[in-house]
Amino acid sequence: MIYTNLEQMERYLGLSASLDTAIRYLKEADLSKLVKGRNEVDGETVFINRFDYDTLPEEKAAWEGHLRYADLHVVLSGEERIGVTDASRLKETSRDEAADFVGYEGPVECWTPMRPGNLLVVFPEDVHMVKVQLQGQTHVEKAVFKLKV
Repeated sequence: MIYTNLEQMERYLGLSASLDTAIRYLKEADLSKLVKGRNEVDGETVFINRFDYDTLPEEKAAWEGHLRYADLHVVLSGEERIGVTDASRLKETSRDEAADFVGYEGPVECWTPMRPGNLLVVFPEDVHMVKVQLQGQTHVEKAVFKLKV
């Protein structure tokens, strides 16, 4: 897991080719021009999912994990918190390999507040619970970079 901000992101250049592509894109692109849904960056290696939602109470949120992709979460407007726990400490409840999705249950070990300017990179071992209210229900506009690992 990497929790940082836009100003510090360049220090992570060199960790992986797909992360490097995303960092360079973040520094150069206008994320307000992303269309809802999938946005191409580098084929299946790096792409962006752009979507909106209203945050939920923790008890209504769900865990998600991935097998082939890391996620780089960027909140464009609004605020949320994202819970993260290592996959080894949770119980797997479902798996859809074609969709690169694994569901889990168990406790949150780490909460990260997410507002515009914050960045969170979660790797396949970093199971994450998204869309959770930070200070009450809020509408969130978000971009999630999918980084092949």
